Amino acid sequence: METQSSGLEPGLYIVAGPIGNLGDLTPRAAEVLRLADVVAVEDTRVSARLLRHAGSDRPMIPYHDHSGENVRQRLVDRMAGESVALLSDAGTPLISDPGYKLVRDARAAGRRITTLPGPSAAIAALTLSGLPTDRFLFMGFLPSKAKARGDALDEVAGLRATLVFYESGPRLSESLSAMAAHLGDRDAAVSREISKAFEETACGTLSELSARYADAPPRGEIVVTVGPPGEAAPASAENADAALLEALTRLSVSKAAGEVAKKLGLDRRTLYDRATELKG
Repeated sequence: METQSSGLEPGLYIVAGPIGNLGDLTPRAAEVLRLADVVAVEDTRVSARLLRHAGSDRPMIPYHDHSGENVRQRLVDRMAGESVALLSDAGTPLISDPGYKLVRDARAAGRRITTLPGPSAAIAALTLSGLPTDRFLFMGFLPSKAKARGDALDEVAGLRATLVFYESGPRLSESLSAMAAHLGDRDAAVSREISKAFEETACGTLSELSARYADAPPRGEIVVTVGPPGEAAPASAENADAALLEALTRLSVSKAAGEVAKKLGLDRRTLYDRATELKG
């Protein structure tokens, strides 16, 4: 198929937009927004401001959580001969929004897909937090109901990685309190309004931050980063004996030693010898 007169090959262009400061839009992203045949956006009112900043007058099509499959299919069909730019309200599309479905269907249809890297609130907050960044897990927004939220936190409580959450001001204090209850009172950071005039990052333990925002819910886009769990204290001889005695009520000496070694992180051979003594 021939290249469009716009200068862009037909296909999908994933465009990362600013998370606050419009000056963070890359020159390449601005060029794609000016040249694309159509721009798929979450909210036309929000994206119109960015398109004006980029000098773009390209038509917009709403594409968001509530868009039906037919809207997605029409966009994929257009990619056969036109360039479609995908733009979220802020930051990198697909991060906590439904864009992955469009990419999935475009790839299945054999369309050309290009990504234009740029701002991401989750990554920006990690760089501001002062918490370990060698391993991290992006969790998006936690469920609003208490039990579902607790279940989600319990699922990752033992993961040795920094956790990254998106949150809203009215829910912030309650969510921080739930994190403290299910993850332990870890070091954390709350970053908001990143790259804007009132950018702020507050650091402390989860309980301290929960108390800070209990009576003063902040405004703006919020990212919570939570440090990994601390190192577990070494198991004592008394702990090992108690665990072995319990295991020996159910298992052979060998299997009891293996179970406790895995549970407490101790040497299996040493535990086998001790279990033999206890059994005798």
